[in-house]
Amino acid sequence: MQTPGLSPSQPNTGAQYILVVAGKPEGPFSVEELRGSKIKPGDFVKGPGMHDYKEAHEVAELRQLFGFNKQPLPLQYFGSFDQRATASVIDWFIVFGVFVLIAFAAMLVLLIALPGEENKMTRIGISIAIVSFAIPARLIYSVVMESGPKQGTFGKQFLKIRVCDIYGERISTAKALGRNIAKLLSAATFYIGYLMIFFNKKQQGLHDMVAETLVVKDRLDG
Repeated sequence: MQTPGLSPSQPNTGAQYILVVAGKPEGPFSVEELRGSKIKPGDFVKGPGMHDYKEAHEVAELRQLFGFNKQPLPLQYFGSFDQRATASVIDWFIVFGVFVLIAFAAMLVLLIALPGEENKMTRIGISIAIVSFAIPARLIYSVVMESGPKQGTFGKQFLKIRVCDIYGERISTAKALGRNIAKLLSAATFYIGYLMIFFNKKQQGLHDMVAETLVVKDRLDG
């Protein structure tokens, strides 16, 4: 909700921030108190609506107030290949599980509506068709979840990793769609596009590079 008296382009100087000092969260501090502490671009802060700590230069309001330059995320916070692979397995299990249950329920209904051995193949065909919808559903699921407030699917949330742009910001629905469609390129290269995660400092797959996205892990608790 917008603070009364502030236009969308004006920073909310009444916001309170937790500041990490000597490795420990302290505060909350007002913007003026942060100014007095001579906050630096690389100091970790957590403000209203933030689910994780960010470096001060990553927060648009603080950049505007203190003139920080927005910088790409530091290298030590990227999600690993095994975390991403495990999250993907969890997500496929969830999506396929839902459609298998739907197909099973449909089979029971069809047994009543279309009894008899002559309708067996029809029942099986309809059930397989229902399960096949899991593939486009997986795409929609990923796009909606990765562009949503949690910035990740249930699998990624379980592994405490999330998708963002190169500055750590939440991605748009269009960027999430582009990222997931670009996974076809990563697979079409005999999965070399996925293995590229091992060989670059930002642990990006080919689809991440195409969409200019990162997969990062939570840095601090609390």
